Amino acid sequence: MSRQQKKIDPAAVEGDFFRVKDLLSDQERRTLDRVRAFLAEKVEPTATELWARAESPLHLVDAIRELNITGLPGDAPGVDERGPLLNGLISMEMARTDPSFATFYGVHSGLGMGSIRECGSDEQRERWLPEMARWTRIGAFALTEPLVGSATAGGLLTTARREGDTWVLNGEKKWIGNATFADLVVVWAHDEADGQVKGFVVEKGTPGFTARKLEGKIALRGVQNAHIVLDDVRVPEDNRLQRANSFRDTARVLKVTRGGVAWFAIGCSIGAYEAARAYAVEREQFGRPIASFQLVQDLLSRMLGNITACQAMAVRMAALQAEDRLSEAQAAMAKMFCTTRMRETVAWGREIFGGNGILLEHKAARFFADAEALYSYEGTRDMNSLIVGRAATGFSAFV
Repeated sequence: MSRQQKKIDPAAVEGDFFRVKDLLSDQERRTLDRVRAFLAEKVEPTATELWARAESPLHLVDAIRELNITGLPGDAPGVDERGPLLNGLISMEMARTDPSFATFYGVHSGLGMGSIRECGSDEQRERWLPEMARWTRIGAFALTEPLVGSATAGGLLTTARREGDTWVLNGEKKWIGNATFADLVVVWAHDEADGQVKGFVVEKGTPGFTARKLEGKIALRGVQNAHIVLDDVRVPEDNRLQRANSFRDTARVLKVTRGGVAWFAIGCSIGAYEAARAYAVEREQFGRPIASFQLVQDLLSRMLGNITACQAMAVRMAALQAEDRLSEAQAAMAKMFCTTRMRETVAWGREIFGGNGILLEHKAARFFADAEALYSYEGTRDMNSLIVGRAATGFSAFV
């Protein structure tokens, strides 16, 4: 039997070598299959074009709404129950197709809606979450600043000053996804009165709020990141998130979304692996497919090893989340480990393509570039490692 005629394991072809998806129930698998079909039919065909033009997939908002996968059951009527594992695998599938789309979706559904769900009052959740679940209002999350990135827990430069029933916000934010078109932007600022971090929902059209698109990005170009300027932006007390009274409350949101980035990293790795494997089977050198060469098979097996190890960690993370036992340090470790292994994996994938790996016509180039943003956002590897180190030793090494 020739090399080309040997039986191929479908799970290996798709990068799910240990068949993680088999852990889902039949109903959950049908939901995942529906999402996967949507990604193949709606997202994949335009992903590279939007990436090249640096445009977000706003034309897909109606189709996303019809999927009915945004939010949790308490957010709006008709939202289906989904466990953390299914949500994680949905995130994985999105990033497997297009990390830019996954981030565009995650900023709205994870950071934007998550901030209101975790830190808003009952009235605020009822006011904003139903519309956000239906995508009639799109959200963004503004924490990082031009001069404050990893040090956000130590002190934001953006200020909030209370004047009667109004708060006045001043400062700048940077790298804020979706902010150029968002209807609601959750802005985090330190209260001049008590020095604590508080959250404010700034609605589109508020005077003094400007969002300028950041140009020249080499990663996640399909996400509109903005530089925000807040110049005496007046926000009513009703728009202050009532359960956000310190950075510890902000961290509750980040704990969940950092776990989501771990799933994004796995999806990005799978996308790179699948592209590299497909190329290796078809690309011929020295009279035979390069997939038959030992060095190429070694790279593919390393990629699968990284993907599988990260999936195992993420599956356990999802189980802890389902039991409401996931700690900040565990989420930080998942983000740290999975994005680090992703960086290795996409590099090996690009290597299999040789010079073709830097051409956008081959998807490996997009995954290779996008991995750099996933590696950095939601806390760098170094900062997440210090969260884990603090949990392991009892000592804080943060400056």
